[in-house]
Amino acid sequence: MSSKKSTEPRDDLARILEVQAARLDDARPEAVARQAKRGLQTIRASIDAFIDPGSFVEYGGLAAPARPDMAGPADGLVMGTAMVDGMPIVAAGYDFTVYAGSQGAINHRKTDRMFALAERNGWPVVGWWDGGGARTQDLILTPKGPTMAFVTFARLSGKVPTVAMVTGAAFAGQANLSGLSDIVIAIPSATMGMAGPPLVAAAFGTWLKPEEIGPMDVHEASGAIDILCPDEASAIAAARQYLSYFRGRLEPGMAPDQMLLRDVIPESPRRAYNVRKVIEGLSDLDSVLELRPKFGKAAVTALTRIDGWPVGMIANQPMVMAGAIDSDASDKIARFIQLCDAYDIPLLFLCDTPGLMVGPEVEKTALVRHSARILSALANATTPFMTVVLRKAYGLGYYVMGGAATEPDLLLAWPTAEFGGMGLEGAVNIIYRKELDAIADEAEKAALHKQRTDEMRTYHTALATAERFHVDDVVDPADTRAILANTLAALPTADPHRGRKRVVEPW
Repeated sequence: MSSKKSTEPRDDLARILEVQAARLDDARPEAVARQAKRGLQTIRASIDAFIDPGSFVEYGGLAAPARPDMAGPADGLVMGTAMVDGMPIVAAGYDFTVYAGSQGAINHRKTDRMFALAERNGWPVVGWWDGGGARTQDLILTPKGPTMAFVTFARLSGKVPTVAMVTGAAFAGQANLSGLSDIVIAIPSATMGMAGPPLVAAAFGTWLKPEEIGPMDVHEASGAIDILCPDEASAIAAARQYLSYFRGRLEPGMAPDQMLLRDVIPESPRRAYNVRKVIEGLSDLDSVLELRPKFGKAAVTALTRIDGWPVGMIANQPMVMAGAIDSDASDKIARFIQLCDAYDIPLLFLCDTPGLMVGPEVEKTALVRHSARILSALANATTPFMTVVLRKAYGLGYYVMGGAATEPDLLLAWPTAEFGGMGLEGAVNIIYRKELDAIADEAEKAALHKQRTDEMRTYHTALATAERFHVDDVVDPADTRAILANTLAALPTADPHRGRKRVVEPW
């Protein structure tokens, strides 16, 4: 028997290597060119750009379409495990160059298996959902059984983080996977809808282009997507940043100039300011990732870091309706609480609200129900949370923004804070109604109203409230970040858990 080693693979290995090589982009220049014509890279290129180099382990790479008269590498779905900054994940995506990224009988089996493995092993899932739903050609086959992919993916809610990358056209099944994900990251040229042009034409008799059905400006305003990025490279960077908040504390980042926080809040309580300046001022530099910025604009929700600690920030936005909470802001806040609580990310409330929005128009939006979602989510959360009252803390608005009744782990106020069961001007109208009605002269009435309001304000200032120990402390804005960092360090670290803590609602 010869001991000489062969430099050439045997025929059986050579055949496998040949098939494996044929699925790669280098062997498919025409497919690469078609994607480039769409302004996109291939799914393999997208996954390679996202993950740590050399960490991808592909599952089902040799799969082929179920019909013998069809062909396409991996049956149009690339999937496997990988690392992102050392964190194990599942990366998956439909190959639009294979029958428009359709969901075939075989690649349904692949997602069934991959999502089940993600659930079993606690792997986050990042998916590029570019395609138009079920592959029509496969519908004539006798199915072995229904696909479990959508059910299994839905069961991942609250168990592992899930991210949808919408960079092309996501319709039908792909749109459903996006809607089931914790967050959706998209680019302006993408489009998304529950049905593509053929079904829309069948229903309405009008053929629309994909971008006419579900453009991203519509989805950004409606809250269907969380982050809109200018291109896929920035979308990939946003997804990597999003996953980083689930890795616990990282190396502390640089702190902004804390003295600037002293002047963020105007001296006049009637002047608005942008609360994003407070969020950025308290956070490590370049650590803020805002979700749903164009939806529910009366509130700002963002993942960020303070001295390296991951934090979910919820802030009222005085630039919109003076920070009053409407139905859209309620939904936005409630779901963000669920998201952070499910994965044990501490919360920080920045409160400046006159309360819940009032009036007949807002009642038409079922604010009674929507606003209740915030308190339901918060009262049943177990992740630690802190509250800083920046200015107004009135009524139920203060209650749902981490007020004293919800027992935050730390309750601070800035010197500009005001507290009350309702807006002080409205309280004066109720308490001194008879006295005000007895005055005929409008100027005299206004003067008395101001006097009574100022009197009430002295009793509801930050200092007066602290003297009654309704807050833990009134702090210099410039000291706030250090106090929050020390508190985060003191809070207990959540025990690792593989099971579900709570479901994160799709909406």
